[in-house]
Amino acid sequence: MKKSLSSLLVAALAALVAPALLAEAPAQAPAQPAKNPVVVIKTSMGTIKAELYPDKAPITVKNFLQYASEKFYDGLIFHRVINGFMIQGGGHDAKLAKKATRAPIKNEAKTSPKNTVGTLAMGQIPGDQNSATSQFFINVSNNQPLDYRGEGKGETGYCVFGKVTDGMDVVNKIKAVPTGVQNGMADVPLTAVVIESIRLEK
Repeated sequence: MKKSLSSLLVAALAALVAPALLAEAPAQAPAQPAKNPVVVIKTSMGTIKAELYPDKAPITVKNFLQYASEKFYDGLIFHRVINGFMIQGGGHDAKLAKKATRAPIKNEAKTSPKNTVGTLAMGQIPGDQNSATSQFFINVSNNQPLDYRGEGKGETGYCVFGKVTDGMDVVNKIKAVPTGVQNGMADVPLTAVVIESIRLEK
């Protein structure tokens, strides 16, 4: 059966319009990369914010965030402060009692950034590269001797897993506090610098 003139015209118009509609369809936006997590570190001297690097130190970031989510750090202190070097906390309370931790994690210094000013890194037992648990420090100088030096060259380095994005003024206030020897520990702030909480920013 022959097609009617009207049906042929409709088909012709459809053939002309369809490509135009396809051309005008908006291109799908490329997927946005996931944002790095940010933690809020509230201290008795002010608030510090830090961006974490799960792409560079996935085990370390997961470990740190787990301690934070469990409110492990609440009420602990920065127990070791050395102006020109770093401020360290996350292991002792105000009486300098050491808090029990989970098992140590693998050192990821090989893939982590350098220990530059404002970066967060994991504390560890000197000579034992895979001994990091909960303690962390914030570099207040460019501490090149702490960087990864290659396998077979003593300590492999201290793993950097984040960097301060806001609150370096607070870090600088903490690094300048008077320190002394307490309970056999050196470089302890004479007035406790308390970590009130560490939480993932919402």
